[in-house]
Amino acid sequence: MVEPAGTLRPARAPSRKLALRLYARAVAQVLRVSFRASPAAVIMKVAGSLISATLPLVTTYFAALTTTALAAAYAGDSAAGQQAIVYVIITAALGLFWGGFSSVDRYIQQLMSFKVGAIVGDQMYKRFLALEFWRYDDKVTVDLYDRAKRFSDSYARVLDRIAAIFTQLVSVILAVGALMLVSWWIAVIVLVAIVPSVYLQFKLSREQIAHWNTQVDSRRQRRMIETNLLRPQHIAEMRLYGIVGYLMDLRSRLRDADERRRLDFQKRYIPKQLAADALQYGAEIVSLIWVVGQIIARALPVGQFLYVQQIVSRALSTANSLVSSLSSIDEDLANLTDYELFMALPVHSDHSPPLLQAPKTVELRDIRFTYTGSDTEVIRGISMTIREGQHIAIVGENGAGKSTLIRILAGLYRPDSGQVMLDGVDLAAVDVTSWHRHLAVLSQEFLKYEFATAAENIRFGDVHSPRDDERIRRAAG
Repeated sequence: MVEPAGTLRPARAPSRKLALRLYARAVAQVLRVSFRASPAAVIMKVAGSLISATLPLVTTYFAALTTTALAAAYAGDSAAGQQAIVYVIITAALGLFWGGFSSVDRYIQQLMSFKVGAIVGDQMYKRFLALEFWRYDDKVTVDLYDRAKRFSDSYARVLDRIAAIFTQLVSVILAVGALMLVSWWIAVIVLVAIVPSVYLQFKLSREQIAHWNTQVDSRRQRRMIETNLLRPQHIAEMRLYGIVGYLMDLRSRLRDADERRRLDFQKRYIPKQLAADALQYGAEIVSLIWVVGQIIARALPVGQFLYVQQIVSRALSTANSLVSSLSSIDEDLANLTDYELFMALPVHSDHSPPLLQAPKTVELRDIRFTYTGSDTEVIRGISMTIREGQHIAIVGENGAGKSTLIRILAGLYRPDSGQVMLDGVDLAAVDVTSWHRHLAVLSQEFLKYEFATAAENIRFGDVHSPRDDERIRRAAG
């Protein structure tokens, strides 16, 4: 069988981690998709991130001025006391503004994240529901959809984390810039501590994710056991066969083995973690000792100690948070490729003329069909004619092709060769949706809409017509 255009072929599963050089491209792609979905959401997130990164530094600056003014006032400078009061009022006002902004920003960010996530999710559902019919039975397409849906479901969270990463990155840059206002070499010391420490932290975090991913199967097995043990409808059968104790023991072994592997992994990385922490603490201590020396020598005001201590601490802690944020969206950004592939799949489009009335004769002419990836011909040259009012039974063994033939008749599959004729018109030349309006198909495993009443389930057979309760009762009878 010739595969339809756009058919996906199974390939070896790619690594679910992104190289560093691909982060920028992946983040930019998420922002482009988000901006197309809701420009206001992206603008609000950027504005909120800039304010969140800048305001704490401004507050620290005025707190340092307050400390300097208080020291001068304590030494007898009356004018400095008035300055201290002004600085305290400004600092308090900034704190009040920061608190109010944080509350409003959280609400706006949640609202915007929901809006973008809903739009992206709706776009994906529309794409899935508009695919060519044969793709719903294609394992490669279904697997791709599952992976892409994981990204779509977490899209709002990814956007929030990207906003957090942007805030943290701007905070680190501004903090280093603020330190340069005091001393350029203090800024260099902090950078020297940040760069290797961040690299080590990032590498450690990536390896932790890789370690976690290697244990996915055992964790999935344990969750499945726990799910079965918690289902009342399964307990009686499991107790009947005496396997409850065995499953409990297997669950415990899987849990304990996973915990031992996790602890062993963390223990191996304790020295590296200590080295990274020591580098950062060393940079902070050197910076503070230098500031203390400058204050004692009266080269810097007293408030600079608070200023440098707060800025250095913020730069180092924010750099560590940046690493954690980057690692936390590693898997999600890796799934972006699957999302892009899925959204690029061709959708079903039919501009053929509609079928205006139900045909009186349906004819199958030498139908042949083979499933993609198989060498076995399921339908081999079947021909038959069905006339209005006839009752036809198609009988055969399991796997003989009965359901496949019905799908071809309904226009869900296109035969490799042969024709389905409706009153002498080839089904391939007709808008298949208009043909579906003249069909009623009840499969062996039919779809039951459990969220709706029995009457609504019946009405779903013709939702394009106005509701007619009498017609529904006749159908139910």
